[in-house]
Amino acid sequence: MIKSLQKSFGQKCFSPEEAMQILNLPDEDLPDLLDTVYAIRKKYKGTTVGIQILTNARSGNCSQNCAYCAQSRDSEANINKYRLVPYEKLLHDGRLAQDQNLARHCIGLSGIRFSDKEINEFADYVKKLKKEVHTHICCSIGFLTLQQAQKLKDAGIDRINHNLNTGRNFYSSICTTHTYDERISNIRMLQSIGFEICCGGIIGLGESKTDVVDMLLEIKDLHPQSVPVNFLIPLEGTALADADTSHLSPEYCLKILCLARLLMPKSDIRCAAGREVYLKGWEKWMFYAVDSIFASGYLTAGGQSIEETVKLITDAGFQYKIEAV
Repeated sequence: MIKSLQKSFGQKCFSPEEAMQILNLPDEDLPDLLDTVYAIRKKYKGTTVGIQILTNARSGNCSQNCAYCAQSRDSEANINKYRLVPYEKLLHDGRLAQDQNLARHCIGLSGIRFSDKEINEFADYVKKLKKEVHTHICCSIGFLTLQQAQKLKDAGIDRINHNLNTGRNFYSSICTTHTYDERISNIRMLQSIGFEICCGGIIGLGESKTDVVDMLLEIKDLHPQSVPVNFLIPLEGTALADADTSHLSPEYCLKILCLARLLMPKSDIRCAAGREVYLKGWEKWMFYAVDSIFASGYLTAGGQSIEETVKLITDAGFQYKIEAV
């Protein structure tokens, strides 16, 4: 298996069965897999790691019932709930991203649908932000109408995050208030007007390895520019607060990241939530597959500071990424 990967050098069209072989690879073969994947990563991404920060611009009060999310309608998690943050908060984080030479400023807004008034207000924020800082903006914002999406694109957002989260057959086990096909249709619409797409998932929801493979193959077919791979952090008050994540060994997590790189060699592969927990001490090997990580935490969970993240990257022998605008 590893020899065939070396021959194809990242160009192989994987069948589901071949993708499953990666996840089932014996742990003793992991070093060979990492070496092969690193050659592909280095060819397309060099030795740099992009760092993003995430602003939770609207928190809680979501109408959806996603089992993993502290912001869902069914969650009893103790989180701050608010509508759109003051513009000054976005400006502060945008300047931080620019001053620290970070690759991208990600902005998340809870909720699945938004009124035109809400979109117009947020678009005005983005226009002001783009005049004052020169950092790429990615936005996670649920389902949009075509007109709303165009409004945000005109305001200066160039990429939108919309995760599939898990495999199609498992999706109804984590969410029943919208469908998998609605997510895919939303992504296709966004692509039709020129948005770059950030699309990934969450590992550790109770899914099977088959579900992981199915999700990554579906994401591959969407041709996203960025693929965030999250590992579940069970949050008190959510439906998955007591989820068993004992199978998320460093070896298994690395195999998933390697598979993502093999399937999508030219995309940014981001190790997102959970890396601080499940890959602690294995970061050097993580960077053999991934070229992007978050700093300063996630929507409702903490994370490493920017300074700690930069040190993590440089100690592993990589450089953090400065992305020109």
